[in-house]
Amino acid sequence: MMMRGRSPVNCFEKALAHATREHWPWDALLLTGDIVNDDPDGYHHLTRLLGKLPTPVYCIPGNHDSLPAMHQTLSQAPFHIGGSHPLGDWLVVMLNSQVEGQSAGYLSERELTRLDETLAKRSHPHVLVALHHHPIKARSAWLSEVELTNPQDLFAVIDHHPTVRAIVWGHTHQQADEQRRGVHLLGTPSTCVQFNPSVDGFATDEQPPAYRRIQLNSNGGIETEVVWVRDYAD
Repeated sequence: MMMRGRSPVNCFEKALAHATREHWPWDALLLTGDIVNDDPDGYHHLTRLLGKLPTPVYCIPGNHDSLPAMHQTLSQAPFHIGGSHPLGDWLVVMLNSQVEGQSAGYLSERELTRLDETLAKRSHPHVLVALHHHPIKARSAWLSEVELTNPQDLFAVIDHHPTVRAIVWGHTHQQADEQRRGVHLLGTPSTCVQFNPSVDGFATDEQPPAYRRIQLNSNGGIETEVVWVRDYAD
């Protein structure tokens, strides 16, 4: 299956190989959704490529994912779907913003309550929150049609918990790096095709596949970069 002239599987394999070559060992791999493009059979590629990793693979559903199929196929280690997971002095809290049958996202009251209760425990001094949909405006105007529709509810919870250091998402096929009240806001490009950030309407650009490297420091600081994989072609 091709997407805009590229093979998603081939691009992911090249991104994984690049990350392994340049940054191994890592403590965890975080997949921020749209793991497949409406084809549940694609999860078998994930088990083939990542199933023997000695480190955890954290997964959250995007608007193109099937959560039942994810639970069926990614039910064993190293995969973890949703939930909260410790990484040293940090806690990674993964949120499900998927709305079945829609491209835009929404955080249910149940998810927001889970987030609030998890943060209230203060089990770790630093927290990274991950979701699929972008909670801030993207660089292309058309992406406002598919954004998180209740970001104010998310930030209302975040603002009450100073342990949250960063929020990271996928979905936009663009990078973002901003600050809000001391919280790092990080959008990550796709491991396949990118959306053009220079136009208001839908358009792709020629940027290569990419991934984001995040180093979580024990003092709560973050070092991060978007890594472009330029040797992705066969």
